[in-house]
This record gives sequence, structure tokens and C-alpha cells, in this order.
Amino acid sequence: MASELIDNLDATTFESTIKTASVPVLVDFWATWCGPCKQLGPVLDQLATEMSGSVKICKVDVDTNQSLAAQLGVTSIPALFLFKNGQVVDKIVGARPKGDIAAFIKKHA
Repeated sequence: MASELIDNLDATTFESTIKTASVPVLVDFWATWCGPCKQLGPVLDQLATEMSGSVKICKVDVDTNQSLAAQLGVTSIPALFLFKNGQVVDKIVGARPKGDIAAFIKKHA
């Protein structure tokens, strides 16, 4: 079950969410048919709970938001983009272990 702490973003909510956040925003670009994306889901749910207050975690479905994914240059999924002050500060592509993602977030928090 997906965490209530994770927001699903689309073209109308994306920009305002990343620009108004008081903490870094981790955005998971994913698709329902993507196996590695499905593996990453529970990891992000755990991190959303464990790191609540220090990072905001969001998801963007690339199938329903193709123009947004293209605008950011997403060519492979899952792709995790970390935004700080409304700007991309780092990204990683592919499913990673929970510890790697936590360290990735902490590096910029």
C-alpha cells in the first residue's frame, strides 16, 4: 500500500510543489508497467515515513505525464530527481537499495 506521505504530481501540481517545499523534494518518475519501479515503491514508502520532515517524496507517472518527463530529460525509469529550492540538484536512475537512496537524500538535505 502506498504511503499517504507520498504525493502524486502531474503537470499542474509539479512546479508549485517543488518550488514551495521547505525541504528537498525527491521525485520518482515511474510507470505502472515498470518492474524496477514496483520494487522501489515500498522503499520510498518506508523512506517517506522515516525521513518525514527532512524530505518530501513525490511520484510522477511518466505515461500520463509524458511532456513533464520529456521536459526534465527522463529517458529511463525509475528515475529519482532531487530538487532543492525548486532546482534539480542531483538524480539517480534505476532501482537502488534503501540505504543508497537515504544517503543520496542526506547528501543534499
